[in-house]
Amino acid sequence: MSNAALEQSQTLHKSVLLDESIDALAIQPDGIYIDATFGRGGHSAHILDKLGQNGKLIALDRDPQAIEAAQRFSSDPRFQIEHTAFSHIDEVAQKYGLAGKVNGVLMDLGVSSPQLDDAQRGFSFMREGPLDMRMDTTKGISAAQWLQTADQDDISQVIKEYGEEKFGKRIAHAIVTTREESPLTTTLQLAKLIDEAVPVKDKYKHPATRAFQGIRIYINSELDEVRTGLKGALSCLASGGRLAVISFHSLEDRLVKRFMREQSRGMQVPARMAITQAEIDATRAMKLVGKAIKPSSLETSDNPRARSSVLRVAEKL
Repeated sequence: MSNAALEQSQTLHKSVLLDESIDALAIQPDGIYIDATFGRGGHSAHILDKLGQNGKLIALDRDPQAIEAAQRFSSDPRFQIEHTAFSHIDEVAQKYGLAGKVNGVLMDLGVSSPQLDDAQRGFSFMREGPLDMRMDTTKGISAAQWLQTADQDDISQVIKEYGEEKFGKRIAHAIVTTREESPLTTTLQLAKLIDEAVPVKDKYKHPATRAFQGIRIYINSELDEVRTGLKGALSCLASGGRLAVISFHSLEDRLVKRFMREQSRGMQVPARMAITQAEIDATRAMKLVGKAIKPSSLETSDNPRARSSVLRVAEKL
């Protein structure tokens, strides 16, 4: 991406649930915070605005373009950026000697607007580009490479499980049949194939929406990243530290909700077991902070991509 395009993406990108997530962190001027999904720095900029000169912010992102965008903060001694997935948050905290000392962690899950809007990244079924879909373009295999060699049943399972697409078997069959004649190499090729394979259309969604989501989640191991990242975030936090997580689809949100609920309940024991409530409470790692927060009608009208977002917050005990 050119410097001009990068600057434009930073200007146009609107962080979802920005005020709500920053408020949820209850930022202390001299606190230590981790923005586990830097993106284009919208949340990080607001965290830095609230930090004093002794505060510290460490940001993580596996997208090389996000690391490039972070250079605008390079002169701020309070800020550090790490090119890594948020599943490595615990390792990063240990690197800086901050394990168990972090006052707040923010996670903004899923694909970002700049990634969707850049046709060369291959996330969008509305723009022609190489069929890549990797969040870290320096590692792993692209969606095109996987679709060219994967078993039909595996493709079907990914689209059905991660994309929640009921026509996964039809789509997988169409992909395997097509690739025998010529490989699928572009986003619009795949989008057209899916459109033709899906017999019943949802008038509110593009026919390729769910399948693209499923393939992207698989290529980037997104759900495993969330599971590992949540555990790592808990390990990083100091007592009283906040974890704020923004999700954009039901699979992610289900994982976040379950994790926070389990950590807030403590040890589950069989009925009539000889154990006191105080002993159970002692095993609780977190407490929930408020209810799930969704964007206002004003935000969704201004930024339609915010519609499916939800913010959940918990505090380490």
